[in-house]
Parts: sequence; C-alpha cells; structure tokens
Amino acid sequence: MTRLANKSALITGSARGIGRGFAERFVAEGATVAIADINLEAAEATAKELGEGAYAVQIDVSDQASIDVAMASVVSHAGKLDILINNAALFDASETVDITRATFDRLIGVNVAGTLFTMQAAAKQMIAQGHGGKIINMASQAGRRGEPLVLVYCSTKAAVISMTQSAGLDLIRHGINVNAIAPGVVDGEHWEHVDATFARLEGKKPGQKKAEVAAGVPAGRFAVPADLTGMAVFLASSEADYIVSQTYNVDGGQWMS
Repeated sequence: MTRLANKSALITGSARGIGRGFAERFVAEGATVAIADINLEAAEATAKELGEGAYAVQIDVSDQASIDVAMASVVSHAGKLDILINNAALFDASETVDITRATFDRLIGVNVAGTLFTMQAAAKQMIAQGHGGKIINMASQAGRRGEPLVLVYCSTKAAVISMTQSAGLDLIRHGINVNAIAPGVVDGEHWEHVDATFARLEGKKPGQKKAEVAAGVPAGRFAVPADLTGMAVFLASSEADYIVSQTYNVDGGQWMS
C-alpha cells in the first residue's frame, strides 16, 4: 500500500534536482504533486515526465502574490493541500569582506523569507481545512556550522532550522507537523555551480573541490536525491504524527546532533 495515497503535496523548486527526486517518489507513493518552480516550462516538462500524478505550478517564493496564486492553484487542482516541502533555495559564496547587500537580500529573500511565507500560506490553508498537515523545510549541514566562504548561505540555513523549531511548536496545536531535513553534499547541477564558485575563490582546478568534499564524507560518496526521499516520505506520512520541530541529518555521517 502506498504511504501517501490521496494526499496533495506542493514541492517548491521541484522541476529538477532534489525537489524533482522528492516529487518522483511522492507520485510513486500515491500523492498528487504540484511541481512548483519559478521556471514554469521546466515544471511542465517534469510534470509530463512524472505522469498523471503530477502537475505544474509556477511559483516565485520571493514574491508573496506568486505564493498566494500558487497555493490557490493547488487547491483548485487537488481540492486541498496536505503536504508542503519548502525546497527552493539559492547558493552563493564569497569572502566576508566581499559580501554585498544585494547578495544578502537575494538569499534571505528566497531561503529565509521564501521558506517562511510559503510555510505560512500552507499553514493557513491547512488550518482552514481542519485536518492538519505536514510541512517539511529543507535545511542543510551548512545550517549546523559556519563555513569560511559561505557566511550568508550558512546563516539562511541556520534560520531555516530555527524557524522549523518555532513554527513546529506553534502549529502542532492545529495538527500540523513541521520538521526539516538537513542534507549533506548532494550531487547534481547544484554542485557543479558550487565547485565552480570555490574554484574561483580558492584557486582550485575544476572538480577539485568536489573531489575533496566527497572524500570527507564518512559514507564515502556524495548523496544523490534518492538518498533523501525516504526521510521525506516518512515525515510526510502518518508515521511521523508525533514528531515535531526536528531537523534530521541525512548526510552520510558528516554531522552528528
């Protein structure tokens, strides 16, 4: 029996990468999934590939009107919202003395405000429905500790962990469980950008940073999106009804907490 049968899910940033991995697994588990992405064309292509359990919704999590329209689209299509995965995020790196207000505002707008106000919109819908729900925020091992060239990104992910704790304690009275997943290093397009950024900042050869980071993972390899989907399904299911405000590390042993 599928674990998410008859559930309606919204997954932000799910046209590709980790978000797409969640969407594919959720469809397989019986959920109807909104492939929500700022790139509508890419979302439509992903939804088509995943089949009748998926449909595309455009969302820019840095824009409140876009969040509200996306939420209304989900309710119009599926009749309800049971699960939100706040996956959309941006990465940047620079020396501390080179951080600009523009970069700071951009990452805060998506990673922090986007997570907060998408979570808020989902919670409002779930409260109105009256039968609870599940919200999963995507944190990171970068939110567990500082890194010398990643001050802003690390700060945003630490904020996600804190917001998860506070929102979880508040919303559980409505039967809404808020928890988070903190991945380690996940292979894919995202890490190609990260590797290129560190190659520029640290004077490394292309691929060198990626190899160094992979060598430091106790499990011996980078994660792939499929490594994260089991935790997401669990937290979205009734099996996690008594789990509140937690952030789970899924990182091959890189961080223990």
